[in-house]
Amino acid sequence: MAHTAPPLLLLAAAIALAGCAGLPDERLAREALKRGDSATAEQNFRQLAELGYTDAQVGLADLQVATGDPEQMRRAEQTYRQAIDDSPRAKARLGKLLARKPELNPAERRETAQLLEESFAAGEESSLMPLVMLYMQYPQDFPEVNVPARIAQWRAEGHTQAALAQILFYRTQGTYDQHLAEIERICTANLAIADVCYVELATVNQKQGKPDAQKALLDDLMAGYRAGRIPAQRVDSVAQVLADNELGKPDENKARELLDEIAPAYPAAWTSLAKLLYDYPALGDTDQMLAYLEKGRAAALPRAELLLGRLYYEGKLVPQDPRKAEQHLLKASATEPNAHYLLGQMYLRGYLGDVDPEKALEHLLIAARNGQINADFALGQMFAQGKGIQPNPANAYVFSQLALPKNTPQALELAQQVEQQLPPAERARAEQLLREERLARGASAQGAGQMSSL
Repeated sequence: MAHTAPPLLLLAAAIALAGCAGLPDERLAREALKRGDSATAEQNFRQLAELGYTDAQVGLADLQVATGDPEQMRRAEQTYRQAIDDSPRAKARLGKLLARKPELNPAERRETAQLLEESFAAGEESSLMPLVMLYMQYPQDFPEVNVPARIAQWRAEGHTQAALAQILFYRTQGTYDQHLAEIERICTANLAIADVCYVELATVNQKQGKPDAQKALLDDLMAGYRAGRIPAQRVDSVAQVLADNELGKPDENKARELLDEIAPAYPAAWTSLAKLLYDYPALGDTDQMLAYLEKGRAAALPRAELLLGRLYYEGKLVPQDPRKAEQHLLKASATEPNAHYLLGQMYLRGYLGDVDPEKALEHLLIAARNGQINADFALGQMFAQGKGIQPNPANAYVFSQLALPKNTPQALELAQQVEQQLPPAERARAEQLLREERLARGASAQGAGQMSSL
């Protein structure tokens, strides 16, 4: 006697045979991500997120953040917020996203710290580094936090990220060179689990002049890259260390070798190659450098726009063209502080026709408040000499003092001249303005110097 299968079982079998083709699936989304199919991943994550699945909400928000689009970033913030009650990972991601915002008010900074503290306590180790950076950057908002003591406590508890935070602390305090041996110990012990240590160890080797140790490190780095364990971005960063003549004797040929290998699969390396040829003209001609830049621009990389704008601004390797310089620098300015510095100089010097002091002031301020110390020097000159604006001795004092870490005769001369000319009645106000500007910038601005890659 034949038996008839129940209708529900038939339905289940039909769905199984169809492979659930029409239903959202987080596994399919993650497989799509691995093969670079973000559209399929986004579709599956979105449908599951709308059904309230927390992991899918986090996955969707991660995709939104990865676009770099400001509107998508705002949506990502909203998406993360939907999941934070049930997911420490969402809380960590939201905290890190907020920490990247250029202008946070004190209440937002405290919320960010709370998110990062809570997610770290729940086991999200990646929250520790942005938390430390937040505390160092805005000490006025967290007077109760003793950063060195917290780092020491976390290190005693065995958190790897705390050891890396210690290195960050040395960098921001300007004491990196006094702790090279400790940095080497930290990163040698954690190299297998923290690939950022390749950059730190390369820096230590470069500063200490240890070519054999450097060669062994680079061999290990590239073996890891070829095996898929080390991301191309890390190789790019190490190449930039090798090319930096301020860290010791540069090895520009080895830097080029590394970049040549990763560039076809990692477009950002094309811009690094162009910058390498800019710094070391013997490695290639201008046409080759411009060809690298075009590949970088084709990948919509702001650093490529920055370097091309700089070339047209300087007029040394290509004919000077202020209009083209402005066009490229404006494209780069959303993420590259040095673009604002160059734009400020163009408007201040009247490269586009008339001097435009308002635009110059706007762009130089943005650059200065993002760690571009040359912009502080330019602002000090601008307010001292009254270039297109009313002379302002108090403001001139503020920016000439902030330019002192530049440590050049011109910076020292400007600061001394401004201090001598500062009316005694203006002294207290000028010093208060200087304290307020330093607080507004946060601790990381002090000694950060020129953090821009170009």
